[in-house]
Amino acid sequence: MSDDDKKRSSGGLYERKWERFAVNRQGMLMTVGFDLMAPKTRSCKLVDISVGGASFTVNTTIGLPLHYYLSIVGVTSRIGCAEVYRNDNRIGVQFIKEIDEELLRLIVRSDYFTGGITGKSKQPERRYMVGVEKKSGVGSAIG
Repeated sequence: MSDDDKKRSSGGLYERKWERFAVNRQGMLMTVGFDLMAPKTRSCKLVDISVGGASFTVNTTIGLPLHYYLSIVGVTSRIGCAEVYRNDNRIGVQFIKEIDEELLRLIVRSDYFTGGITGKSKQPERRYMVGVEKKSGVGSAIG
């Protein structure tokens, strides 16, 4: 028995290959039909993710194929997925190609709604009614 076999067998029957992280993120599933015409999308809610796979919930699994792309809101990458299980509206997938640690960290730790993942500096706030206090120009009552 090799060292890898010993490590795997000592961990128990349900040992996972990668560490999973609980997340609560919106996503989109994109499927492409045989005709390669307009891709079809449906929303999903990401439940957990790892380097090699994820699980999420959808409103309905009707018409959903076994292979599709996962896009996570706020992340520009599309991740190719192969479905592993369906349990009512919960789906588990394995990624076609493992995602790198940096992308996983971005998904898990970032806060999209506060601008945490854009990496861009915030632009200064625009004041409401800029220029109104001037006597001439835009917004003046007296020309």
